[in-house]
Amino acid sequence: MTANSVVAPSIILSAPQLAENIGAAARVMANFGLSDLRLVNPRDGWPQDRAWASASGADWPLDEAQVFDDVAGAVGDLQLVFATTARPRELQLPVITPREAAARLAEAAAEGMRTGLLFGGERAGLETSDVALCQAVVTVPVDPRFHSLNLAQAVALNAYEWRMTQAAGPPPKFREGPPPADQAAMMGLYGHLETELDAAGFFHPPEKRPSMIQNLRSALGRAQFSDQEVRTFRGVVTALSRGRGRVLEKLARQKSDAAPPAET
Repeated sequence: MTANSVVAPSIILSAPQLAENIGAAARVMANFGLSDLRLVNPRDGWPQDRAWASASGADWPLDEAQVFDDVAGAVGDLQLVFATTARPRELQLPVITPREAAARLAEAAAEGMRTGLLFGGERAGLETSDVALCQAVVTVPVDPRFHSLNLAQAVALNAYEWRMTQAAGPPPKFREGPPPADQAAMMGLYGHLETELDAAGFFHPPEKRPSMIQNLRSALGRAQFSDQEVRTFRGVVTALSRGRGRVLEKLARQKSDAAPPAET
């Protein structure tokens, strides 16, 4: 391990029952940068093809998964381990949220410690003797009316919080867009729109015209139009204004046709 590297927490699944849940857990591990998967007495043995199918391509945690006979063996090389459970225990251990747990794990990992998160099986969760091997209990603040979480969901919540300690910002944009138009282009748009709105009689009563213009400019400015979007919007204004002219022309022509002929 280099001086600047941080080892992500190991994910330990104790007595997992369903291969699909193991695969789903591996999938969310891969989503959030975790790869060290440890299995304690999986019910149906290991490996299981259904796990790979459920992982949807996140194969590396499964390919390198280690299998242990007991929790003590699975956490033997770790220096800080948190147990995840929603059930109260008689043990006097700190109870923390996934966010607090992630912060503590990140701090320990930055100091070169090997860390882990222990999850119980789908049916009965963790044994008290297994929790006793850990340094704190992690509990997700779910609604007390239904506190049961799917195994992969529990892994996902904790893995996400870990990821946020390592990459708290949003991911890079999928595609960089064009820069916003300059203010000269925006002023041209404002003037164009306001001229047509004046012609249409939109600014009424006249004394409210300044505040109405201010509101329009604020709304359009927040959009941060690109140059192309400014041109498109001005094209829209032009099309609408020409349409208005055609309507007025049609009405005038109809009025002229309906008028009686002038006397000679």
